[in-house]
Amino acid sequence: MSTHIASVYDEDLKYLTRRISEMGGLAEQMVAESVRALVNSDLALAQKVISDDTILDEAERQIGEKAIVTIAKRQPVASDLREIMGSIRIAADLERVGDLGKNNAKRVIAVANASLPRQLARGLEHLAELALVQLKEVLDVYASRSPEKANSIRERDNEIDAIYTSLFRELLTYMMEDPRNITPCTHLLFCAKNIERIGDHATNIAETIYYMATGAQPVGERPKDDTANTVGAIGN
Repeated sequence: MSTHIASVYDEDLKYLTRRISEMGGLAEQMVAESVRALVNSDLALAQKVISDDTILDEAERQIGEKAIVTIAKRQPVASDLREIMGSIRIAADLERVGDLGKNNAKRVIAVANASLPRQLARGLEHLAELALVQLKEVLDVYASRSPEKANSIRERDNEIDAIYTSLFRELLTYMMEDPRNITPCTHLLFCAKNIERIGDHATNIAETIYYMATGAQPVGERPKDDTANTVGAIGN
């Protein structure tokens, strides 16, 4: 490969890395703002989050197109191919994170007129904080490509699951105590699940980074502590 071709190839890879970082920053912002809009009944902020989703969608499309052109022109192998394919996978996960933030923003209108108990708001904020920390850390690992740190993030996924299950139980309690709580709490249940899914996407990204760095998949099952599906079952 000539020096000129190698230089252009490096620029292609740097473009993918830069665009992934930009997507990650916007996805983080959308999630944080969607929760803030939900807690504060801020309709204008919710609308901003919904509008920002088109920017994230466009970024994913551009990354996909650049990756395909780079593969066609350079025919990369081994670690270079993993780098490009990893970019496509991570961009898809970040696009889904943005979708989940947008979906929560859309529910702001539905719960705006309901008085959100402060305890529930704190629970939702705490869940979002954990998911955002995990997302931020995995984006930092994307910059360093550390397989050890990627695996560490993957193994912490059950923390978010446990908080989600606790919040799920709390919301059910409010719904059973007063039928008027059923509609707003149902929306909050969906919001909490969306935030829990954001943690899952951060874990997906950690697994992709591990693969990019090592060429192997992480060993063992992903730890899970989401028992919300058993709440209310016999014996619980």
